[in-house]
Amino acid sequence: MFVEKIPGDYENGDVNKNLDDDGRVKRTGTWVTASAHIITAVIGSGVLSLAWAVAQLGWVGGPAALVVFSFITYFTSTLLADAYRAPDPVRGQRNYTYMDAVRAYLGGRKVQLCGLAQYMNLTGITIGYTITSSISMVAVKRSNCFHKRGHHAKCETSNYPFMVIFGCIQIVLSQIPNFAKLSWLSIIASVMSFAYSFIGLGLSIAKVAGGDVRTTLTGVIVGVDVSGSEKVWRTLQAIGDIAFAYSFSNVLIEIQDTIKWSPVVPENKSMKRATAIGVSTTTIFYLLCGLVGYAAFGNDAPGNFLTGFGFYEPFWLIDFANICIAIHLLGAYQVFAQPLFGFVEGWCSRRWPGNRFITSEQAVRVPFYGVYYIILFRLVWRTTYVIVTALVAMLFPSFNNFLGLIGAGSFWPLVVYFPIEIHIAQTKMAKTDSKSPGIQALSASRLIIVEDHCSSGGTACKRSKSAVGV
Repeated sequence: MFVEKIPGDYENGDVNKNLDDDGRVKRTGTWVTASAHIITAVIGSGVLSLAWAVAQLGWVGGPAALVVFSFITYFTSTLLADAYRAPDPVRGQRNYTYMDAVRAYLGGRKVQLCGLAQYMNLTGITIGYTITSSISMVAVKRSNCFHKRGHHAKCETSNYPFMVIFGCIQIVLSQIPNFAKLSWLSIIASVMSFAYSFIGLGLSIAKVAGGDVRTTLTGVIVGVDVSGSEKVWRTLQAIGDIAFAYSFSNVLIEIQDTIKWSPVVPENKSMKRATAIGVSTTTIFYLLCGLVGYAAFGNDAPGNFLTGFGFYEPFWLIDFANICIAIHLLGAYQVFAQPLFGFVEGWCSRRWPGNRFITSEQAVRVPFYGVYYIILFRLVWRTTYVIVTALVAMLFPSFNNFLGLIGAGSFWPLVVYFPIEIHIAQTKMAKTDSKSPGIQALSASRLIIVEDHCSSGGTACKRSKSAVGV
C-alpha cells in the first residue's frame, strides 16, 4: 500500500491525526521531553574528563569557569529560543531548523554559512560518537582482561568489530521517522548519562576517602607538574574544553520544533524552561564530577578515568558504566543525526515532489509493532549515511584530530554569533543601544576563546568536544 506524503510532513501512521497550524502532525512534546533531548545532547562521556580540566585551573578557576560558561550558554540559548517563530516569537511563522531561523531574520550569505557550519558539525559529531562508543566497548573487554591477567597485562583489542556493532544498531534506530519520535530514546540516554556519571562520582568519592593526592588553588604547579608555557597552554585547553562542553545550539531549534503550542505556554517559554533545567542539571553534574574527580586524582587527573583506567576495580561496576556510555551514545547519535536526515529528505522532496521513491510510503506489518510506513528513499539514504560514517570512523581512527577543527570552526557562529545577531535583528536593537556593546563583547570574547583554544592545540581541537560526547 502506498500513501503519497512528503517526508517530515507526517509521521508513521499519522495521516488522519489532527494537524498543527502549519499543516504538520500536531506536536506533543513538552518541556520534559525537550529537557531530555538537551541532557542527551550535552551530557556525554566527556563529563568524565572534566577532572582533568579542573586540575589545570585549580579549585578557584575550575568552578568559576564552569559556572560562567553555564550562564553564557543559557543566555544565548534563550535568545535562540525566541527565534523559533518569526517575526513574532509567540505567533509568528515557524522555523523548523536553525537555517530557517537564520534565513528569516538575517538572510543572505549567512544562511549558507549557518548550514555549512551546522551540518558539518553534526556529521563530525556522529562520526566521533561512533569512535567514542567503540572505545567504551573496548574498555569493557580490556577491563575483564585486566581483572583476569593483572593490571600490567597487554590487553590489546581492536575497535573495528565494535564500530560495526554500533553501526548496525544505528541502521535500525535511524529508521525512527523524525525528531518528535525520539523522546523515548532520549529519556533512556539521559538515564544512562546519569548512571555512569553517578558511578564515576561514587568511585571518585571512594578514592578521595582512600588516599592523599596533591591539589592546589591554581591547579598544576609550574616547575613541579609542568613548565610555564605548558601551564599557559593547558589553561587555555581547559577553558576551551569547558566552553565546548555546554554547546547544544546546533540542535536547539530542532528540539523546540517538537514542543506543542498553547496560548498559555507557547513554545519559546517551554524551551526556555527546558534550557534552564538542562543547563542547570548539566552544571551540577559538571561541578560534582569535575571537583570530586579532581579531589580524587589531584593534579595527575587522567583525561577519562573510566576508559583511561583511572580505576580498575570493581571491574564489574566499571564495565557497567562503560556500557551505559555506549547506550547513551546510541541515543545521542540520533539526536544529532535527525536534523541532518530531515534536511536532506526535505530538500529532496521539494526538489523532486513527484518522485514516488522519495515521497511515497509503503505499509509494512512488523511483528510486535504493528504497521510501519517505509519511505524507500529514507531507508536507503539513512542506511547509507550510517554505513559511511562507520567506514570513516574505521578508516580514519585518528579522525578526531581533524574533527576538532570542524568543531572549533562551527562553535562560535552556532553558539554565540547567530543567536546574538538574530536577537539584534528581532528586537531591532540599534548599535548605539546601551545593551549592544555588552552583547557584542560577549560574542567577541567567545571567539577569542575558540581561537586561543585551537592555537594551543586544545583537547577539543585534538579530539573534539563532539568526539568525546561532551
